[in-house]
Amino acid sequence: MATDADWLPPPRTLNLAPDTVHVWRFSLAAPGTTHERLLDAAGRERAARFHRESDRARFIAAHAYLRQTLARYLDADPATLVFARGAHGKPYLPDHPLQFNLAHSGDRALLAVARTRAVGVDVEAIRAEVAQEAVAERYLAPAEVRALRGLPSGEQAGAFFACWTRKEAYVKARGAGLALPLSSFDVSPQPGESPRLLAVRGDDAEAAHWSLAALSVGAGYAAALAVEGELPEIVCYDGA
Repeated sequence: MATDADWLPPPRTLNLAPDTVHVWRFSLAAPGTTHERLLDAAGRERAARFHRESDRARFIAAHAYLRQTLARYLDADPATLVFARGAHGKPYLPDHPLQFNLAHSGDRALLAVARTRAVGVDVEAIRAEVAQEAVAERYLAPAEVRALRGLPSGEQAGAFFACWTRKEAYVKARGAGLALPLSSFDVSPQPGESPRLLAVRGDDAEAAHWSLAALSVGAGYAAALAVEGELPEIVCYDGA
């Protein structure tokens, strides 16, 4: 797990080896006002759908950081990057093998970047009112629900979001969206447990093809990374 001490200032030159994943952490607490010019028409259209100005500003800032960071790897102008979307909406760069995934919640944004392997990342603000048993029973796998029920009540919210972020990171790495229900696979659900994809129903070999890692991004948040193949070296950078 990356601790706060593990988040490094980014170097002037980014070298991303095939067996390494870079994870970037950004603060959205004070989103800038000039970010919107970096977004393309589709990004501005998505931003306009937010009803709350604070949510709109965070969305714009997160996607501007995405463009600025990827542009550093590609030695390109952030505003000129062209994205395409997979069958279930996951964005990708059609003219480059660089893999990436963005997540944001509250005042935190995370970006995972890899050279050739699929990655997924998720971050969630821990909210006890969301981590209810009814929500767990609706979305999680039965074994995960049983594990959460066995914990002391004071630990259940943290465990719920540890489990949730691990599952979401895997779904995002797969690029499957709603086509892959969260209840159709199992992860190790508890925060202190080594994150693992345990089983995918209907595909006995699938779990062995992916690795999971927990990330520490600050008090009140849970976060996780999913990577295709064996767990690589993970280098964490503090962005803005």
